[in-house]
Amino acid sequence: QVQLVESGGGLVQAGGSLRLSCAASGRTFSRYATSWFRQAPGKEREFVAAIRWSGNTIYADSVKGRFTISRDNAKNTVYLQMNSLKPEDTAVYYCAARPPRSSDYDRSSATSYDYWGQGTQVTVSS
Repeated sequence: QVQLVESGGGLVQAGGSLRLSCAASGRTFSRYATSWFRQAPGKEREFVAAIRWSGNTIYADSVKGRFTISRDNAKNTVYLQMNSLKPEDTAVYYCAARPPRSSDYDRSSATSYDYWGQGTQVTVSS
């Protein structure tokens, strides 16, 4: 069992930056694939970024070039550095993780991940 706890959300002006953290329990977390999703009010949860245990990353087009996902396996923590924030980035951000098994899955689909955090609110003012 893996537990995920997000932190780092808050209120920031457009153009500003935030760094989200996702701290995980579990000795084998370094082998897990992890991702960030977000959900704005009245909208469906959407993919933001994902990182494999190898460090390979993918991003949604809407955040490419502005957001960076990374991980520190020694600390069992995944980060999302968010720069040049826009009001449309306002959402609850969720961390998700998937244990190592088949690599044949959709990394941008919420259904591919087994464990979820409680979410952290990010609000970007114009």
